[in-house]
Amino acid sequence: MSPFSRLLRATTALAFVTALPFAAHAQNADGADATAAESDGEIVVTGSYAQSLSAAIETKRRAAYGVDSINSTDIGKFPTQNVAEALQLIPGVAITRPRGEGLYVSVRGLGPQFQNTQLNGRSVALNDLIENGGAQGRQFRFEMLPAEFTASIDVIKTPTADMAEGALGGNIDVKTFRPLDAGNTTTINMRGTYTSQTHDVRPNMTALTSATTDDGRFGVLAGVQYWGKTVRNDRFMNFGWLLNRYTAASAGGLAAGLYSPTRTRPTVETEERKRVSGIVSAQWRPTPELETTLDVLATQLDVAYDEFGLDIYPDDSGTAVVPGSAVVEGDTLVAATISRVRFMASREDSLNRHDLLTIGLKQAWNPDRWHLSLNGNWSSAHSYHPDYRRGTVRSRAFFNGPLTYDARGGYKVLPTFTTSVDVTNPASYALYPFNIAPKDSKDWDSYVRGDVARDLGGFLSKLAAGGEYHWRKRDYFRRDYNVTPASGTPLTSLGSGGYEAMPYDDFLKGVDGNAPRNWLVPVTEAYVARFFTPSVENGPLTLGDRRSSFVVTEKIAAAYVRADYDFGVGAVPITGNVGARYVHTDQVSSGTLTSGSTFTPVSFPKTFNNVLPSFNLRAELQPTLVARLAASRVLTRPNVTDTAPRITVSTDAPTASGGNPQLVPFLATQFDGSLEWYFARSGMLSGAVFYKTLDDYITQQNTEITIPGRGIVRLSTQVNGGRAKVYGAEMAYTQVFNFLPAPLDGLGVQGSYTHTSVQAEYTAGSRTIRDQLLGLSKNSFNLVGFYDNGPVSARLSYVWRDKYLSSTGSTTQAPTYVDAFGSLDGNLSLRATEQVTVSLEGINLAGARQYTYNDSELRFGEINYYGRTILFGVRAAF
Repeated sequence: MSPFSRLLRATTALAFVTALPFAAHAQNADGADATAAESDGEIVVTGSYAQSLSAAIETKRRAAYGVDSINSTDIGKFPTQNVAEALQLIPGVAITRPRGEGLYVSVRGLGPQFQNTQLNGRSVALNDLIENGGAQGRQFRFEMLPAEFTASIDVIKTPTADMAEGALGGNIDVKTFRPLDAGNTTTINMRGTYTSQTHDVRPNMTALTSATTDDGRFGVLAGVQYWGKTVRNDRFMNFGWLLNRYTAASAGGLAAGLYSPTRTRPTVETEERKRVSGIVSAQWRPTPELETTLDVLATQLDVAYDEFGLDIYPDDSGTAVVPGSAVVEGDTLVAATISRVRFMASREDSLNRHDLLTIGLKQAWNPDRWHLSLNGNWSSAHSYHPDYRRGTVRSRAFFNGPLTYDARGGYKVLPTFTTSVDVTNPASYALYPFNIAPKDSKDWDSYVRGDVARDLGGFLSKLAAGGEYHWRKRDYFRRDYNVTPASGTPLTSLGSGGYEAMPYDDFLKGVDGNAPRNWLVPVTEAYVARFFTPSVENGPLTLGDRRSSFVVTEKIAAAYVRADYDFGVGAVPITGNVGARYVHTDQVSSGTLTSGSTFTPVSFPKTFNNVLPSFNLRAELQPTLVARLAASRVLTRPNVTDTAPRITVSTDAPTASGGNPQLVPFLATQFDGSLEWYFARSGMLSGAVFYKTLDDYITQQNTEITIPGRGIVRLSTQVNGGRAKVYGAEMAYTQVFNFLPAPLDGLGVQGSYTHTSVQAEYTAGSRTIRDQLLGLSKNSFNLVGFYDNGPVSARLSYVWRDKYLSSTGSTTQAPTYVDAFGSLDGNLSLRATEQVTVSLEGINLAGARQYTYNDSELRFGEINYYGRTILFGVRAAF
């Protein structure tokens, strides 16, 4: 058992042990279900959806900066599997859903790496991608946070000087439940999760209990969760369209300027997901001025991944277009017969474990008009394979044969892919090189800050200052075990246990086309037993292993000063803040340079200093009408994967390729204006415009770098220097129609729309990209209709985002776009008694598929279908 597993078990055990003595007290305490109330103008969050909207509206209305919020009832009552799926209801927020699971978040057109995610106002360590491919870097994986533990989420779009830097898009602060806010309560939520592609139901259980002393000065909250789900994603994927592949006479002698498909793979991806999480929070408030808060959260997510694919390589060496078979439309070779193509049956298996532990402690003291606080946090994220024998195991067999393809049907149907060789016959195949690629990503984050503020009178209403120290380390290791069988060794040499029939007979059912839907499948266990011998497992590290691994350390010291102001212009009260933040970063990127058969460990230090001013103004034009103006300078540090010196140096020329440890942060100057009309307690209409000028945008180019022992060489890598402007507008509308006669007074609507435009010019290789950024959708919206009255609650939501650029391509490869996508989700719940509620929820009810294409709708990309998810269960509250 790993140290983290022991710690997670200890945390969950502590949660139960802590909870038990309080549970009985909570059940006997007054205040079973909170009801709506107004006290000194504050809205108390209650169990109804309409009142939770009121709380979120009030948060936005009173804030000294631009923020959109979502309340715990929103999360608990929407079909949300994690925090990301709740965030997509906020204006300007879009998410990615690989295999149907909300994972990464974008804000105002800027991708996941441009967001700064915090937990209870503190930085948090980051888990990374280890399933396949390379490290992702700074993207927070929202699947690690159980939605049931979340009290509220703030997406801050106009920062203040006291807020941690790191976001060009938005600061996302996820706040978990705390006992003095939750009071005396115990909830148990038991659900089943059914996925239509697997026809399988997995259990989910969450228990959360909170109790406080009679005087309300001390409280403990504890919770545990087990969450399970099976996933099947049918995927037809293409790896790009190449330019001028068949221009040589030996390849067919086609005219220059034509794009043709490269590697293509029909595949079925399956996952078995198990997440165990625990939370403990304690608060002590001996006096109204003094408060101590402890927050602990631990999560372990296991994802058992198994993929069944058939790779088709029409660009393999020695291939050619058969004369007379080419069909050309514009600059695309839409159909042809290729003389020699590699077909490869591929099985990819891995057990991917993600551990996250975060421990935070805050001490606040507010004597008289002073406000002093000390806040600290330590977190650790570990993504790894518990057993190398399940560390991305690739078992493969292949044959060469002719291919006839026809893509004239467009990217939303399967293209014709046929061959004269039987892809289900084991006698057709020979063994292909075997590979195991285990990865181990460790991320540590330590954080401490102190703040002091003083309330003043008059124009200057408050002065605040503070500082923080932040230490982060990413240690990424990858190793590739490769075994090449003797050329021509037949697959049948493994015996009948080395392969099996495709376990599914309904691949992309409902999608027209004539691509392979059934093929032979290698058996992972047989390949591991044959090829992963002790001598292979214990072999030395290769140059590739050393080059793939890296360590990046950051030491960040920051200080800020902030002044709040309060004055009137006529009858209009104006409040706001102005300040500046100074940030000093010491970064050390360590890795390995390789040149020929030699390797050299290297470290590259880098220091950068930034001053980030900010300004926010809030004008209460009417008691129900608020206007805001804001301006700030913001930064996002470069991805650790881009700064890691994974560099290969040429043996006979002063050139190299790899990461660039000399990168400096992305920087942006941003402006924001908004008008908010609060026409009812549960009603709001708002509009905002925003403008961001990005400089030091990181692009792909050549630069010069000093290599130990080689001097100055030209490095093909990522460099600073691109510029972009991102601007747009948001609108949001929320209203509960409580003016209607009963029972229609429970009807309501919630919606938002965001338009984002970009002016940009940068290079990707030698290709110039104009007016596009990765992950930026020009349009997105969400619309929710709900009914919440008495024991009945029902909601139907539709979330949609426009197409966006997912890969810039290169001089010889077309860029890739993800097509527009929308998801219809719903929820129906019935309160059977005062304590018990039964619910039925659905995700992707319309069964939408996700598509990609390559710069032209004639060039197919991907078709993904993960089906519908249905959740049903019962929730008891005491």
